[in-house]
Amino acid sequence: MYLIITALAAVITTIIWYVNAPDNKYKLGTLTLIFWGATLMWLVDHVIAFLTEGGEFFDTSLDATLLGITVTICGLLAWTIILLISDPKGIYKKLFQMK
Repeated sequence: MYLIITALAAVITTIIWYVNAPDNKYKLGTLTLIFWGATLMWLVDHVIAFLTEGGEFFDTSLDATLLGITVTICGLLAWTIILLISDPKGIYKKLFQMK
């Protein structure tokens, strides 16, 4: 399930990034790469496990769902930290220049 959740997050962020493509103000490309990287990692993990161990390709258990949600939240958290550091609206500059 975590593969499906991260792939869905990657597709959604890619669509949002593409719609806003000329303006990279909010670093959506970085968020897209975070989710596509996680999706590629899970895909390789699933393929190797399926080829070596067999069994089901998709794990639809509650643990797998919670892992997918946790990874998505961690990706959003990392993107938020990157966004706060880059300060696209210049809020910190304005805040610290006030006297």
